Amino acid sequence: MKIKKTTLYFVFVLILVVGAGFFFLKGGNSSSTGDVAVGSGNVQKITLSEKNSNYYPNTLNVKANQPVSITLDNSVVGCFRSFNIKDLGVSKYVRTPQETIDFTPTKKGTFTFACSMGMGYGKIIVE
Repeated sequence: MKIKKTTLYFVFVLILVVGAGFFFLKGGNSSSTGDVAVGSGNVQKITLSEKNSNYYPNTLNVKANQPVSITLDNSVVGCFRSFNIKDLGVSKYVRTPQETIDFTPTKKGTFTFACSMGMGYGKIIVE
């Protein structure tokens, strides 16, 4: 099987265009601090959305040793529904907005969260 050079050039240019488009359309990393609503039982409830091809808000503040419940709303699609905070041992794929990601951070610090592919990311600050 022989592939023409023009076909290879076309595929190469297409890959470059898609890659550049993703990079430029991704937009800036707006760093918004998430509001954490502390409900009854001291559960810190957070709802994340997807905005500009990233989680929104992409900076979360929570308190150590208090349960956290994260919900991904309907705008979150694809691999963004596979939510991970590697350093805190949190990893869950949530199919619907009714499912939650529940954990209790026991160590203070700043930790990165991301989707399974690393396309969407942010940080969680545990105080």
